[in-house]
Amino acid sequence: MLIRMANRKSYFLDFREEAPGQATPHMYLDKNGNYIPNSSIIGYRAIGIPGSVAGLTSARKRFGKLSLARDMEPAIRLASQGYRLTQAQAKNLRSPYLKQFSGTRALFQRDGHPYHGGERFRQPQLATTLRSIAHGGAKAFYQGAIAHELSAFLRRHGGLITASDLAHYHARWRQPLVGHYRGYTIITSPPPSSGGVVILEMLHMLEPTHFWRDGFHSAQSLQYQIEAMRRAFADRAVYLGDPDFERLPLKQLLSRSWAQQRWSSFRAGKASRRVGAGPIPGFESTQTTHYDVVDSQGNAVSVTYTLNNWFGSGVTDPRLGFLLNDEMDDFTSKPGVPNMFGLIQGKVNQIEPYKRPLSSMVPTIVSRHHHPYLVVGSPGGPRIITTVYEIISNRIDFHLSLREAVAAARFHQQWKPKQVDLERYGFSRDTRRKLQAMGYTLAVQPPWCDGEAIGIARSRLLQAVSDNRWQGAAAAY
Repeated sequence: MLIRMANRKSYFLDFREEAPGQATPHMYLDKNGNYIPNSSIIGYRAIGIPGSVAGLTSARKRFGKLSLARDMEPAIRLASQGYRLTQAQAKNLRSPYLKQFSGTRALFQRDGHPYHGGERFRQPQLATTLRSIAHGGAKAFYQGAIAHELSAFLRRHGGLITASDLAHYHARWRQPLVGHYRGYTIITSPPPSSGGVVILEMLHMLEPTHFWRDGFHSAQSLQYQIEAMRRAFADRAVYLGDPDFERLPLKQLLSRSWAQQRWSSFRAGKASRRVGAGPIPGFESTQTTHYDVVDSQGNAVSVTYTLNNWFGSGVTDPRLGFLLNDEMDDFTSKPGVPNMFGLIQGKVNQIEPYKRPLSSMVPTIVSRHHHPYLVVGSPGGPRIITTVYEIISNRIDFHLSLREAVAAARFHQQWKPKQVDLERYGFSRDTRRKLQAMGYTLAVQPPWCDGEAIGIARSRLLQAVSDNRWQGAAAAY
């Protein structure tokens, strides 16, 4: 959660999941040292210590105006009274992924009697869990009856999270990263989120090039941005992890001199052959949720949180009524072996007890002349980073309207694999041909991510835009 108050002070709240106390660096490898397929993605051992309850209650305690019980009333009502499913929601609940575990199958698929569009979906067990939190706060979840039930349930099924692990967890207040680009101030997410570092590093590489002069989505301007993505994601793989466990070279990575050094191998009109991260002296499904809020005083909040995969680990405690994450896949299970998003990660992000895995979530706030200008974020695994970057660049560099900036066709490169992903629509045949002639391998993909943004004019007029790719929404009160 990234917060910028009207008094210009900014805060970042890290409620990322943690590895259980019994976790080990090699827990997903067989006796020959090979990764066991899906072991970090599906099931009881894929679950990290949950952080959302601690994060949201910490934010309310520090900045909230209402009681926790009042804040939670709408959620409790939705869980207990239910809501009518759309056709798309009902279709999603038929996923084979939800059939694997009995508690999940019973709740979301009625033990083989799937929901249909228009039916009311109720979650009475979740309502009971939420009432306990509303009454007892975070302690009810991490130290009370919920903690004892959850830890006992996981222990019966071979999971690693204990009551002691839950009691150990707390959200962490961190300093946001702050950078500057073409007269704008970029306030963004620090590690263990990698997104802020990658975006600022890209902007530092690109600003001196004036790439925007080559035109929006021209092959030339795309090449500059693709090469910046490649270099920044290579650095992500090598240097970034949990700052409470590793000494991260943030000062060097965010310096203009490092950007200049990394960019020195760029050649216009030709794909770089190698962009692996060089030495520094001294040295994450696409199914995520993002929302932005700006109030009448100019306070702004940008929040991204996730179960990681579409339905997390697939596991539901039937007495508590909520799905559990599979965030352990965001660690490095084995250096050089890609995770579910194809990301190659290094030893800095290896599994250790109570360590937080590297993330791609990057809630970001842009200001100009000390006034908020743009609040932005997205779900989408590693594509979160490039989506948020592109929305920012579309506004600042190419002067697109906010709606155009969010709707514009997207491209993505994450160092490895080497291919450049392009959304199916929005790139001309001539542009694709020129990129291929430069030496790039292109992969045309269905639309991705779900950019959510609020633009703020100097007059404090707000414009909220929700991506038309998915089922988000914009609203004013």
